[in-house]
Amino acid sequence: MTRSRVLALVGATATGKTALGESVAERLGGEIVCVDSRQVFRELEIGTGKPSAEERTRHPHHLFDALSLGQRASAGWFAGVCREVRAEIHARGRLPILVGGSGLYLAAARRGLAAEPPHDPALRARLRSELVAAGPEALHARLTRVDPTTAARLAPRDRQRIGRALEVFEASGRPLSWWHAQPTPPPPADEDWITIEIVMPGASLVEHIARRTRWMFDHGLVEETRGLLASRFAEPLRALSAVGYEEAIALCDGRLTRDAAEERVCVRTRQLAKRQRTWFRHQLEAIRLDGTRGADALVEGVLTAIAQPQPPVDTSGSSL
Repeated sequence: MTRSRVLALVGATATGKTALGESVAERLGGEIVCVDSRQVFRELEIGTGKPSAEERTRHPHHLFDALSLGQRASAGWFAGVCREVRAEIHARGRLPILVGGSGLYLAAARRGLAAEPPHDPALRARLRSELVAAGPEALHARLTRVDPTTAARLAPRDRQRIGRALEVFEASGRPLSWWHAQPTPPPPADEDWITIEIVMPGASLVEHIARRTRWMFDHGLVEETRGLLASRFAEPLRALSAVGYEEAIALCDGRLTRDAAEERVCVRTRQLAKRQRTWFRHQLEAIRLDGTRGADALVEGVLTAIAQPQPPVDTSGSSL
């Protein structure tokens, strides 16, 4: 059987994955596939670090802007659409290049995803009311008591995922981490994956995060957020609790100054990067490249890795 290759470029936020993916796609004639749980929303632009509109004209990009803020993104949804996209790219004789930092999405694409209980609209509505009344931190503390594994990988203000994890536990009596540890559908037998994680020392990453945060505020994050708050997407935007947008909302509401908003974004982004690094370190078998190397050296590192014979990788493990 002829096996088709899949390249995944992953890593913590602000490590330069997007720029590297664009350069590698140009060198190899590949097609970029989004592996980011925020970049799939078409209304979120500046605060998500998507490739620019100009970059997206150079070669095909997939699953960016796939959903509207009013729609629900999930790892299960992503696993299905990503498999379809990879098959289409392979049919054209090109290389899928998956780029992003959402570990659960990557695991779902690579290994499949175990079944979860169906959504319970009444239970979800009650939990949403509790989130509003008590705040996400209180429900995160509750989740820590019943599902410490899932709570450890979620930000204390991640309303959407905290709510879903509690919904699963209350509906089934079992934590979400138990469901994710169950056997998953077999991955495609005709694919060879090359996974490369871009890593960056702490001091360099802190500098990159600060620089990117300033860029977002300088290039219209607040204006983008203000426009969304004036639209039908105001409620889903507030519920998303996305880093950057939550602080921009607070600035628009007069609860934060710009300096305070920037500082809070930097702090939350560093916390996110730490959780991502921990996840990738423990859950991902990958070739690791130093993100502080020059752009040309990083591209050559990726091309060298692709040229090497790839050992078989066990894809049967838990995604969490």
